[in-house]
Amino acid sequence: DDDDDADIEVVLSEQDKERIGNEAAEAATPFTYLDAMVTPATRSDFGDYQCNAAMGLAKHVHMSPRDCASTIIDGLTTLLQQKQQHNDHDQHIATLEIAGPGFINLKFSSNYLTNAIQHMAQDTDGRLAIPKTTEPQNIVVDFSSPNTAKEMHVGHLRSTIIGESISRILEHVGCNVERLNHVGDWGTQFGMLIQYLKEEYPDYASTIDTATDTASSSTTCENSSIGDLTVFYKKSKMRFDEDEDFKETSRMNVVKLQAGDPECRAIWKTLCDISRVEFEKVYKRLDITVKECGESFYNDKIPPVIEEFDKAGLVSVEEGGAKCVFVGEPYQIPLMLQKSNGGYGYDSTDMAALKYRLQQLKSTRTVYITDFSQSDHFQMCFAAAKKIGWTKRDVDDDDHNNKQPQQRLEHIGFGTVMGEDGKRFQTRSGDTVRLVDLLDEAVNRMEISLQQRLEEGKANITKEEIPKTAAALGYGAVKYFDLRRNPTSNYKFSYDQMLDTKGNTAIYLMYAHARLESIISKGQVNFSVDVNDLMKANTQIQIGHPSERNLALHLHMFTDTLETTLEDLFPYHICDYLYALSNAVSDFVTQCKVLGSPEMNSRLLLCRSTAIVMRQCFDLLGIRHVMRI
Repeated sequence: DDDDDADIEVVLSEQDKERIGNEAAEAATPFTYLDAMVTPATRSDFGDYQCNAAMGLAKHVHMSPRDCASTIIDGLTTLLQQKQQHNDHDQHIATLEIAGPGFINLKFSSNYLTNAIQHMAQDTDGRLAIPKTTEPQNIVVDFSSPNTAKEMHVGHLRSTIIGESISRILEHVGCNVERLNHVGDWGTQFGMLIQYLKEEYPDYASTIDTATDTASSSTTCENSSIGDLTVFYKKSKMRFDEDEDFKETSRMNVVKLQAGDPECRAIWKTLCDISRVEFEKVYKRLDITVKECGESFYNDKIPPVIEEFDKAGLVSVEEGGAKCVFVGEPYQIPLMLQKSNGGYGYDSTDMAALKYRLQQLKSTRTVYITDFSQSDHFQMCFAAAKKIGWTKRDVDDDDHNNKQPQQRLEHIGFGTVMGEDGKRFQTRSGDTVRLVDLLDEAVNRMEISLQQRLEEGKANITKEEIPKTAAALGYGAVKYFDLRRNPTSNYKFSYDQMLDTKGNTAIYLMYAHARLESIISKGQVNFSVDVNDLMKANTQIQIGHPSERNLALHLHMFTDTLETTLEDLFPYHICDYLYALSNAVSDFVTQCKVLGSPEMNSRLLLCRSTAIVMRQCFDLLGIRHVMRI
């Protein structure tokens, strides 16, 4: 694997950058934190990081870059010595050296790194020494959102897995997360679906209980032709397009449904129930937890929203009687709160949902995860919410001299999943790919691969364990292949690439993790060294070899990776970190003998610490880990 042999770039955390910058600024006035540029070292033999501040500051203080760098080092060294003497600051920088025309190379001390890792590994709460926030926020994450009476397809993949990962990340730091599934369970399409069901299943009406607006569980729910939602929807849509009488009756059904007609509502509920069964097939495969709160939930909340905007003088009645709200530049078109025929659309529902989330759920951060084409729609909704005064604001922000919103509204717009031909991902017949079929294909391919490895004597699992292991690897591969890239980008879906054991794939990461656990297991079986006993005895990790240092440094970056992710909520930060960590693992186990070495106890602890961090990353990404492959 070429990736294993490549130089591993160490990423400096924002926390370390700020600490170094502040200390440099304090030690070398008139330098400021903004002038202290810290980046990864260009070569590992130079150190861990390099500071380029002297290059830009030299001319301002009338020094050569090297003299400027020397002044920074002298001041910083004196400062660190003073703090160490007062015992109020760990000496985390071991060396500071000038290189080239004025670069400052630095290296962290081994004690600083080992203490941090030891603390992470021995956290009995399993949180890697990351405390939960003392001021938990209420956060709404709106994701998945399939349409009732339609099966989930590949287009729902990204919202579903990105939303799940974001929810897990926020919950990990102690936020109160409301995971909402804004299913499309209300609208004009139900008129035709209701009418088609009536005509195809004329006996269905006899099962209606008008007192409860429900149908018996027999007949339709268990009928396979209705259970195939894709076929059912296509047939009803064909009738709607071809038959004018059917179309008119369908429109009347919409009115009856909104008015609470018992028969229409019972059929609507049945269609919703069938859809939930289909949705759950996907959610169970992907370990998704989300609360259904569809469009129908907000139907009675729309009129008060329109009235509020009207009283505020923000409603513009357009030609035909449509009630609109213009939010201003750069948007020329308005939000339509009510159609000219008195009906409601997406704008109406989404504004009612936004108000409910801000005022009833007390959300301080509301995150919508949909495809990028809906970006303008949500930005207009956010602008309208701001205009009507729904979003509370904090006091002036000293750093930026402007008001920062206390209630953040965010839209994460993701790109398109494409086939390997660069076009929208479809079946050979041109149909949309069912999500369950896509997921099952990944698992089937992994089962075949694992069976081959077992027959060749290369697998460390039994035949009975293949289905469960294949499911974890297959589903994990699909998730990671998506999550590892910026969500705003398009990507080509490729089973061959995502199931590859080499490169930046979940399979490679899983093998790296399993390799660590295999070493730990052999330590107990072959050398009677139980890593759990070592941890209980508070056995210390010792860092000597460069590969040990590199691995330790990567482990230390986990907290800062999490902090970076909390800013933009892009899970790819964790994927990048996990891949870099796995490369560091590969380098470590290649360069450093663990079992039977004088350093065995320490290195077993380093293996366990790394495995714990990897499992935490897998969990935040919604990926099931495996201990053996």
